[in-house]
Amino acid sequence: MQERVLAWPRAAKRLVVVALDVVLALVATWIAFTFRLDALHWPTGAQWWVYGLAPLLSVPIFIRFGLYRAIFRYTGQAALVATAQAIAVYAVLLSTVLLWQRWPGVPRSLGVSQPLIFLLLVGTSRASARFWLAHMGSVRQKVEGRLLIFGAGTSGVQTASALRVSGQFSLLGFVDDDPTKVGRSINGIPVFAPAEVPDVVARQGVTDILLALPSASRERRNNIIDSLRALPVHIRTLPGLADLASGRVTVQDFRELDVDDLLGRDPVPPDAELLARDLAGQVVMVTGAGGSIGGELTRQIVLQGPRQLLLLDHNEFGLYSIHQELQGICTASGLAVELVPLLGSVANYARLLAVCETYRPATVYHAAAYKHVPMVEDNAGEGVANNVFGTLNMARAAVESSVKRFVLVSTDKAVRPTNVMGATKRMAELVLQALAADATPTCFTMVRFGNVLDSSGSVVPLFRRQLAAGGPLTVTHADVTRYFMTIPEAAQLVLQAGAMAVGGDVFVLDMGEPVKIMDLARRMVQLSGLTVRDGECPNGDIEIAITGLRPGEKLYEELLIGDNPELTVHPRIMKAHEPFVPWALLSEELTTLKAAAALDDVAAIKAFLQQHVHGYQPGEFPSV
Repeated sequence: MQERVLAWPRAAKRLVVVALDVVLALVATWIAFTFRLDALHWPTGAQWWVYGLAPLLSVPIFIRFGLYRAIFRYTGQAALVATAQAIAVYAVLLSTVLLWQRWPGVPRSLGVSQPLIFLLLVGTSRASARFWLAHMGSVRQKVEGRLLIFGAGTSGVQTASALRVSGQFSLLGFVDDDPTKVGRSINGIPVFAPAEVPDVVARQGVTDILLALPSASRERRNNIIDSLRALPVHIRTLPGLADLASGRVTVQDFRELDVDDLLGRDPVPPDAELLARDLAGQVVMVTGAGGSIGGELTRQIVLQGPRQLLLLDHNEFGLYSIHQELQGICTASGLAVELVPLLGSVANYARLLAVCETYRPATVYHAAAYKHVPMVEDNAGEGVANNVFGTLNMARAAVESSVKRFVLVSTDKAVRPTNVMGATKRMAELVLQALAADATPTCFTMVRFGNVLDSSGSVVPLFRRQLAAGGPLTVTHADVTRYFMTIPEAAQLVLQAGAMAVGGDVFVLDMGEPVKIMDLARRMVQLSGLTVRDGECPNGDIEIAITGLRPGEKLYEELLIGDNPELTVHPRIMKAHEPFVPWALLSEELTTLKAAAALDDVAAIKAFLQQHVHGYQPGEFPSV
C-alpha cells in the first residue's frame, strides 16, 4: 500500500492532502460547536457560514505557508512550526470575521477553540502520515548494523532523525562526555558516558560507532579514536561543519574516517596572509594540474582569486576532471577566475615556452613529475627525462618569459636517495639551485615534504582496497617508517613557502614524528571494526603480510641533507642550506645525463646520479 501511495503523481498527493485538510477543518468546526454548546451539534442557520469559512480561509493560508510542498516522510520540527504559524494566521482571520459579522447562534469563542482543535487534527494527520510512510518503508530496509552515535549535540540528534527515516541502522544510544546529558535520553534514546562504551558494545552487540563531532578539535577526535581502537566496532564519521551547513544529515553522509584521523596529529594550519600573497588578481600556472598534488594546488589557488589560472597536464582525462571541478567551485563561490586547461608535456620545451609567452604567468607551481618509486626504477630514462629535464624545460621557459616566481614540488625521497625517483628529484632541485645562483630574473624555490596521505599511489588507498577485498594488507618491511601529511597540507605548504622565497631556497616542513607503516596498517584494520590476524590473534580477520622492500625503497626517509635548518616566519616551515653545483659546470654535465636518458642506459644514468647526488646509493637497502 505504501509503495502505491508513494508512486502517486505529486499533483494527486497534493489534492488528497488538500481534501483531507478541508475535512479536518469541517470536523474541527463541528467539535468546537459541540464542546461550546455541550451537546451533539447539527448546524443550522448562520452556523453554515462558519463551516464554509473554515476551509475557504485555511487552504489558501496553508498554500501561502508552503505546507503542501512538504514531503511527509521527512517533515520535522520546521514543518510543525510552519503549520502552527499558518493556523495562528488562520485563527486571527477567523476571529476577526466572527467579531465583525456577529452571526446569531455562532459563539465568538469559536475563533479560539476551532483553530486549536484544527491544529491538533492537522498535526496528528501529518505525524501519522510521516510515521506510516517512513516507518513502514524502513521495515523493508535491511538493517546494516547496531549503532552508537558519539556526540549528543545537534549533529548527533539530526543523524538520529535520519536513521529513523532510513532504518539502515538500529540506533542503540548516544555517547557524550557532558555530565548533564549522561543517564538521560533524547527522543527515547539513552545517553551513555564514554567509560560505559566497552560494556555497552559487549552487552548490546554494537557493530558501528559514528563520530558526530564536526566541530571537535583534531586532538579531541584523536583521543576518542584511540579510546575506541581496541573495540570490535567499525568507526565512521560525519562530514565537517561546511558540509553540514544546510542542516540536513542523511545516512549517505556517513563515511570512513578522514585521512586526518589516520595521521595521528593536528594538520599544520595555514597562514592566510602567506596563502594569498602573489595569487590574488595574478596569472598563475600549475603543471601536473591533473595529479593529486597539482589538483589540490589548483583548488587552494582558485579560492585566492587569481585573475587567470593555467592548468597544464599531459593526461587528458585528469585535466578534464580538475577543470570541471574548478568550474564548479568558481560557480558555487562566485569567483570570477578564468580557467585555462592546457594539454602539454613538460618534455616539450617549445610548448611550454609558447604557453608562457602567450599567457605571461606571474608564478609557476611545478608539480608535474613521475613519483612512483618502483615504476621510475624500472623506467629510469623516462624518469630522468620527465623529472630532471622536464623541470629544466619549465624553468627555461619561465626565465625566457620573465616569470616572477617558480616553485618546485619536491620530496623527502630526494635526501640521500636509494632510488632513481628520489635522485632525479634531487637533480631537479640542483638545477633550480644553480639557476637561482646564476642571477636569473625568476625567483626559484623548492618545497620538500614527505608522503601525502590519500594521494594517487600512496599507501592509504591501497590499504583501503585491500581491506575491502578481505586482505591481506601488504607492508614491505616491519620497521619501515614514513613522514606523512595530508593533501591540503602539502598544497598549502607549497603556496606559503613559495611566498616566502627569495631565490634558491629549499623549504621543508616540520612534520612531527614519522609513522611506522605497520602501525598505520593496524590502525586502519582496527578502525574498520576488524582484528589483525597474527601470532597473538591467529583467528583475526585481516592478515598483514610482509612482502619485502622494493627496488630502491628505504626503511626511513629524511627531510634534510645538511644540519641546522633556518627558521622562517611560519613556525612549522624551515629553510635548508644545501650545497649545489654552479650552473656553468652543471649545464655542461647535464648533456651526459640527457644522452644516457635518451638511450635508456640505466647503468650510465645511475653512475651519473651517484656522482652528482649526495648520498645516492642505488639498490642498497636492508632485506627483510
